[in-house]
Amino acid sequence: MGIAAMERTSVRTKLCILLAGTWAWVACGNGISTDDTNGVQRATVILAVGAAGEADIGKEFDRWAGLWKAAAAKAVAKQITIGRETTNSATDLALLKQALANERTNSPAELWLVLIGHGTFDGKEAKFNLRGPDLSATDLADGLKPFRRPLVVINCASASSPFLNKLSAPDRVIVTATRSGAEENFAHFGRYLAAAIADPAADLDKDGQTSVLEAFVMASRQVGEFYETEGRLATEHALLDDNGDGLGTTADFFRGVRAVKKPAGGGIADGQRAHQIQLVRSAAELKMPPELRARRDELELALARLREQKGSLSEADYFVRLEKLLTEIARLYDAK
Repeated sequence: MGIAAMERTSVRTKLCILLAGTWAWVACGNGISTDDTNGVQRATVILAVGAAGEADIGKEFDRWAGLWKAAAAKAVAKQITIGRETTNSATDLALLKQALANERTNSPAELWLVLIGHGTFDGKEAKFNLRGPDLSATDLADGLKPFRRPLVVINCASASSPFLNKLSAPDRVIVTATRSGAEENFAHFGRYLAAAIADPAADLDKDGQTSVLEAFVMASRQVGEFYETEGRLATEHALLDDNGDGLGTTADFFRGVRAVKKPAGGGIADGQRAHQIQLVRSAAELKMPPELRARRDELELALARLREQKGSLSEADYFVRLEKLLTEIARLYDAK
């Protein structure tokens, strides 16, 4: 048997160990929602509901926010809602900035920021319309600079695409309702995403949980169906960015959870990191401590990068690197 054949056999063995392995960690409540007394932080979901302008639109935004609140409650995540309470003490912009300032900047637990409302773009600066002063993409980018924890920022507003360009960075998942600041009409994407984020029907790979990528793909598909049913030209095209290149990817790049198109000019496709993050996790996922989950995610991303490089590597080099990664992943799954 040649070296390459032996290496492939060894890889298959490690892969069988990986697939047959069971979670062996002692459960610690749930990975994203145990309290700080155990040294594990809960995920935080900050909902910012913007100025509606019209009563009917306000009710629609409330419904979307309600779906997010229900999902966060199911995940036992920390919840903060801004924009629905009557207050004279501070503007909604000040409250949002304070909410971010109160969050730990370094943690394995995700910080979710969901913007529900209208947006504008003047050709230079995109803004999310709050009651009182608006939130600009530049202001939000500055506010998020200190964070070294996983961030999920979802802007459901019209003209939201420039937020993606400003906020894109490593270990961040950015979702916008539009692919251009010129898409200024009311965006329906937020309605479908709010419904999909905890919907088992959006679980495309059937692993018992719905990832950000899966919810994005499902919601984008439903937006397309909405415009087709209405006989209208689509005026919104959602984007997802999770590789830090600030370009974003539309849902038609994906078949299920796998990217089947290559980014223009090469590079790594979006979607891999977004598929690792779920608001409501499966029972099996909840048994994994955050530190081990973070390491597993790093290894899985390295595995995805290796597959992207396969064409530039010799067969032997590729399988040696593949075996090393699969072996470490298998050891994580088999940890006691």
